[in-house]
Amino acid sequence: MAKKATPKTIRVTLVKSPIGYEKSQGETARALGLTKLHKTVEKPDNAAVRGMINKITHLVRVEEEA
Repeated sequence: MAKKATPKTIRVTLVKSPIGYEKSQGETARALGLTKLHKTVEKPDNAAVRGMINKITHLVRVEEEA
């Protein structure tokens, strides 16, 4: 039996408040599960999540998991 490869994940941390930016950027942060400053969430490394992160790169810090 082939061993299932564990899906890659990325850690996303909200480091700057979305207040004062476009409303959609705050909604994107909330959709990622980032509700408070310095909150970190693990998300799968896929195109949809990467697109959301790309929209709010100035608000978040991203760490790649192996």
